[in-house]
Amino acid sequence: MADVHVRICEQEIIKYDLEIKALIQDISECTGPQSELTELNCNMKDRFSRLRQRIQDLEQMGREQDKESDKLALLKEVEAHRKQMLSNQTAWRKANLASNLAIDKLEKEELLNDGDTTARQRKLTKESLAQTSSDITESLMSISRMMSQQVKQSEETISTLATSSRTVLETNEEFKTMTGTIQLGRKLITKYNRRELTDKLLIFLALALFLATVLYILKKRLFPFL
Repeated sequence: MADVHVRICEQEIIKYDLEIKALIQDISECTGPQSELTELNCNMKDRFSRLRQRIQDLEQMGREQDKESDKLALLKEVEAHRKQMLSNQTAWRKANLASNLAIDKLEKEELLNDGDTTARQRKLTKESLAQTSSDITESLMSISRMMSQQVKQSEETISTLATSSRTVLETNEEFKTMTGTIQLGRKLITKYNRRELTDKLLIFLALALFLATVLYILKKRLFPFL
């Protein structure tokens, strides 16, 4: 069961890492308004918080491993996830910088330009945003499909473990039944041995009584005056 928890934790780390990369892409392509960038950054902070917690959980599971090789492998994986998280944080800062520069540039251009130029620029911006939105949607759909496959694998693993557990329980019940049967047989054999001893004792007493009777009769016949 511990391996299942480790596998689920690893899958969640991968999921959050993919979501963070998608958000970095969204932020780098964000051209405003500033409220949209702020919302993206709030979502990013939430994903980093969850990712950091799951990495800590995986580290704890690694330290609790019985086999030294499993422990070292998990701790090495934790270190790799931490390096990836730091790389994502660096990319996040760069994406914010690029987005802020793009927003400032657009705001300045909107102040400098007017009329048809402004209208065309807005049209281009909307088209760019539409294309970006389409790209992001496709990326999220790909992430969703990947997550669905990972969840399906986890469900199959849990189902296999549940079947194995039922088999172990059924085998244990069979052993208990066999133990009861053996104990009952032992009691019957002990009872039979006791009864056999009692029968032998009664036969011995009857034989002794018979011999005593024969000796008494012989004595009376052979020695009537004694």
